Amino acid sequence: MKDFIKVMKALSDPNRIKIIKMLQHKMMCVCEIKEALQISQPSVSKHLKILEDAGLVDFKKDGLWVNYHLTDGSKSAYVASLMGNLRHWLEEEPEIREILEKIPYIRREEVCRR
Repeated sequence: MKDFIKVMKALSDPNRIKIIKMLQHKMMCVCEIKEALQISQPSVSKHLKILEDAGLVDFKKDGLWVNYHLTDGSKSAYVASLMGNLRHWLEEEPEIREILEKIPYIRREEVCRR
């Protein structure tokens, strides 16, 4: 039951749901997520750590970049089930749609230099 509760708690924050929805569309670094959500870098990092600990996101290092992406859920049936459903949920929510519309215009080379 611990794993189930960890996943559910990770998904209990609106910003973490927004991060999941963004990562469904593309791999992103912290500065890109920060720009999209308009929250501080430490807050983004904290949210990503909670999502990572729950098995929902993982990262790959690419030189200086740390790219976050969704996991495939292979380590947890709870993650796999929820991730499958989340792909279809909330796409039409105004807050989610607004953020997803921003993503193509966020350029890491620009926002990470600021």
